Amino acid sequence: MGKPIRRAAVIGAGVMGSGIAAHLANAGVEVLLMDIVPPNLTDAEKKDRAARNRFASSGLDKAIKARPAAFFYKSRARLVSVGNTEDDLEKLKDVDLVVEAIIEKLEPKQALFGRLEKIVHDGCVVASNTSGLRITEMMQGRSESFRKRFLVMHFFNPVRYMKLLELVVGPDTAPVTLDRIRAFGEDALGKGIVVGKDTPNFVGNRIGCHAMMATIHLMLDEGLTPEDVDGLTGEPIGHPKSASFRTADLVGVDTFVHVADNCFASLTGDEDRKVFEVPAYIRAMVEKKLLGDKTRGGFYRKGKDGSVETLDPKTLEYRARGGDKEIRSFCKELNQIEDPKERLRKLFASDGKAGKFAWKVLSRSLAYSVRRVGEIADDVSAIDDAMRWGYNWELGPFETWDAIGFDSVLDRMKKDGLALPASVDKMKASGAKGFYSADGKVFDLAKSAYVPRRVDPRTAPLTILRKGSGPVLKNDGAEAWDLGDGVLGLTFKTKANSIDGDVIKMIGDSVAKAETDFRALVVANQGEHFCVGANLMLVVMSAQAKQWEDIRSMVKTLQMGLQRMKYASVPVVAAPYGMTLGGGLEVTLGAGNVQAAAETYAGLVEVGVGLVPGGGGTMNLLWRAIDAQPEGATVDTYGLVTQIFKNVAMVRVATSAEEAKVFGYFGKDAGISFDRARLVYEAKAKAIGLATAGWHPPAPKAFVLPGESGMATIQMMVSTLVDAGQASAHDAKIATKLGEILCGGVSGAAHEVTEDEMLELEREAFVSLCGEPKTQERMQYMLLNNKPLRN
Repeated sequence: MGKPIRRAAVIGAGVMGSGIAAHLANAGVEVLLMDIVPPNLTDAEKKDRAARNRFASSGLDKAIKARPAAFFYKSRARLVSVGNTEDDLEKLKDVDLVVEAIIEKLEPKQALFGRLEKIVHDGCVVASNTSGLRITEMMQGRSESFRKRFLVMHFFNPVRYMKLLELVVGPDTAPVTLDRIRAFGEDALGKGIVVGKDTPNFVGNRIGCHAMMATIHLMLDEGLTPEDVDGLTGEPIGHPKSASFRTADLVGVDTFVHVADNCFASLTGDEDRKVFEVPAYIRAMVEKKLLGDKTRGGFYRKGKDGSVETLDPKTLEYRARGGDKEIRSFCKELNQIEDPKERLRKLFASDGKAGKFAWKVLSRSLAYSVRRVGEIADDVSAIDDAMRWGYNWELGPFETWDAIGFDSVLDRMKKDGLALPASVDKMKASGAKGFYSADGKVFDLAKSAYVPRRVDPRTAPLTILRKGSGPVLKNDGAEAWDLGDGVLGLTFKTKANSIDGDVIKMIGDSVAKAETDFRALVVANQGEHFCVGANLMLVVMSAQAKQWEDIRSMVKTLQMGLQRMKYASVPVVAAPYGMTLGGGLEVTLGAGNVQAAAETYAGLVEVGVGLVPGGGGTMNLLWRAIDAQPEGATVDTYGLVTQIFKNVAMVRVATSAEEAKVFGYFGKDAGISFDRARLVYEAKAKAIGLATAGWHPPAPKAFVLPGESGMATIQMMVSTLVDAGQASAHDAKIATKLGEILCGGVSGAAHEVTEDEMLELEREAFVSLCGEPKTQERMQYMLLNNKPLRN
């Protein structure tokens, strides 16, 4: 397994260095974050450690305050200490990993590595986060032992969220060093590893920068606008919504120019070197500090009236957003197609402006990518992985080629006169119909044959884990499959995995099936988010039709299904990820056992649409909080009630699985999968472990709740907010209903309340609020505008 990495140092506390330190801390690694001593200190400051550590301290502070958050939760920052490279380098003598993230210049890096060589122990790996400098040059003058333990670890920004970690080894890097860091990157940090060659900008930035620069040059040649280009190079071709120019604004126009300049300067033998030449108007943007979001203006900016304005490349003046109507209309049509492969096929079948421009852009990128195989990476799958994980493309270049049609793309490229390597002709001559075969192999262009693809079985998707020719149980909203090893897998199939009547029925049915024919149940969904809550449209329609008994029956059925799940005779494990909101969180609370993706955003958000949680959410949050207290302890039930009330009433959403544990949404024993691709595998393993360890369901609880006295205090809190104009009268009505549930009703002093009694309070509050006109307005507004209404 190799020696674990428990302590690390990051040298360079800029955006990348502090981001790397934060994510190492997320993984439980102690980190020393260092930077140089600030120049021009006063004599007094030179003797002050705080002043001497100012650069590192500032980097840590910015990471703590970063949005999106760099840390899973602010307490993780306690694992990071700060220092400087003049006073504290000796502290590195017992660290297991040093990551260098200083200025991107050769001489300072060489000098730093010379100092490190005298300090770090023989088992310490030293890595550079460089994006383009050559290892052979950085290692000049270093010993054989040091060179064996050196490699490049190129993270992508923001470090916590971007899956790609490029590893690049030098001619002397020991295989054990690569294996150790690959395992650490995958297992501890949750990264997708691509092993690249020691070439400028490695894999992701080489292909990504070429694609973007080719697009910019073609835009000028074709007379299109940034809006036209971003409309086409985003979702229609399976790239992020930020597309080309908006992406440059996000990462920084100056950063983008630096990457392009590095390619242009270094790639003297590249046949497409001219593509990396930065246009004059972008140089002028950098000079004028039009750098994107960090200067509040780049290719786009917000106008004084709040509207988005576009920079005109010809005048360098901002104008109202416009663009070609034909392109805009066609892109809107394409974006309605969920399957990226189908979307691509439709786009490239079009002979309109959109289709012609998209083909020019993408065909050049595909041709360039295939010419780079062997130079920047050994196989096509590494390049595809780099672009999916580092640039958030839905499909890598070769997956895109296959999606459109290998033969048709090749024939059209040849017709256009695009340069292609001879290996592609050999591939076609061999009879291959794509870079990937139906049985999961990948075409090796060097061997001109299909070879097994390196696949981690822990990242197998849900569709691969399923056994048999069809589901064990099925209806229109959900289905349950045999996942093997005695585990049944429940999956929602509704839009955004929302909860409707079919899903509710399948929850009960799948628990019953698991109890009779399986040893465990896993709730594992597919799609962008785990579950966004109840199907709000159904609730609105029933409320407008005054079908109160139907609503009451639906809520009760959901409550009973989740209670059945909680007290099942076999372990039930929920595998949440992404948005896990409202009813989605209630499903995980019902399951009780959780294996969550690190990037899970969980909360009970019903108050935002004028309701209270209807699936036992408030009761189960309280159940978990009280259950954590030791027997015989004096429990401040009112304190627990108040905090849960605040979390729900203020629609507090956790921004990570770790934070969800802190908020009490997940139990302290919840597992966290850093790599979402492993989530189902690890949830299944957790379920098997619980079953093997002798699972027994928990016992129902009764709560001593504060009753009228607690409700009076909550009412005072609510009235204060209303008087201050921070809450409306309807907000107060919703909060009052929520408070009554958590206080066990208003039937006198503190008294014992059973789970069933709490669920009944919740049910009646939900139904009564559905009858409120202002709640119906809120629900309709959310459906139409995807944001809450304050009325």
